[in-house]
Amino acid sequence: MITPFASVASWRDRRVCDVRHGITLGFVPTMGALHDGHLSLVERSRRENDRTLVSIFVNPTQFDDAADLEAYPRTLERDLSLLESAGVDYVLSPRAAEMYGDGFRYRISETELSTVLEGAYRPGHFDGVLTIVLKLLNIASAERAYFGEKDWQQLQLVRGMADAFFLSTAIVACPTVRETDGLALSSRNARLRGSERTNAAQLYRVLTSARTTDDAIDRLVEAGFTVDYVHDREGRRLAAVRLGGVRLIDNVPLRIAS
Repeated sequence: MITPFASVASWRDRRVCDVRHGITLGFVPTMGALHDGHLSLVERSRRENDRTLVSIFVNPTQFDDAADLEAYPRTLERDLSLLESAGVDYVLSPRAAEMYGDGFRYRISETELSTVLEGAYRPGHFDGVLTIVLKLLNIASAERAYFGEKDWQQLQLVRGMADAFFLSTAIVACPTVRETDGLALSSRNARLRGSERTNAAQLYRVLTSARTTDDAIDRLVEAGFTVDYVHDREGRRLAAVRLGGVRLIDNVPLRIAS
């Protein structure tokens, strides 16, 4: 049976006890609205650790748009049911007042990768992401933490932060999970309506078939997307688009998009 924790102090007491008994821990940080992509991280963690902790916390500091924060789906009861069925041992769902008792006066900033791609379109986004991830990694005290490759830029920044600050938790990358039509699983997909959901699958098809980024942009615009960027970087083709008011991101290996 899953054990819930609503405060940092209560979780830390449990973790100290587990460490004393030599129990290893895998950690999956989430903002809830869980889907099969999250559950694939849980499955990997359960294979590699004695216990698995999942956090559910909608992090306000990574949203550059208040309306986007308000619209983010919150499905805690459903999430807990899914995690119970998936065999998760612990769930941490702290309050924002506890996580940001300092009022976000103290924060983590990165000065290069965080300024391009998502960082250019969402100012301050990665300050919020890195700050909450560092807090959660410190709180969890896990041997391993699991992140999906769909958020490629975020994954690279978290890895870099973990190295820069000599964190003891290993950052484990897990492959993107997709629908049968190629659309990368995302909590935001639930906001796509009717034809928008059908059309959204073209993002993956275009990224994997366009010969150049310019070709990809032209095809996406023609298909009805508003394109923030399509960019090739470090062996990946990365994109962010908007469709029906929903912002979607994805990336594919360049060997696929050849």
